[in-house]
Amino acid sequence: MVTTSTLVGNPYQQDCPTRRILDRIGDKWTVLIVGALGDDAVRFSELRRRIQGISQKMLTQTLRSLEEDGLVSRTVTAQVPIKVEYALTDVGQSLRAPLKALEEWSIEHLGSVLDARIAHQEAGA
Repeated sequence: MVTTSTLVGNPYQQDCPTRRILDRIGDKWTVLIVGALGDDAVRFSELRRRIQGISQKMLTQTLRSLEEDGLVSRTVTAQVPIKVEYALTDVGQSLRAPLKALEEWSIEHLGSVLDARIAHQEAGA
């Protein structure tokens, strides 16, 4: 019997489940949601305020996928109105540092990347 704890991932193999994980964590909305959640449990409306440009539909879809993958937990509190909060699980918390490194890299290299784009466009014109 194969259990998930004995699986060995190889994202370079076409049928490896790690590809789905890489798709999930490489998605721009995942990167922004994980960063916006941080250490706190956050309500949906607050997340939407923190992540400018994300639609309600995309935020809902991404949160559901993150919950399915065990990166985000959803807590419903019975009150009027019902209170729903999202928080990173331990696995989700472990993703914060690598994604923060990507965020910092994108900020640090913004000018170089934009200069390269302009140069590439001018060379093609």
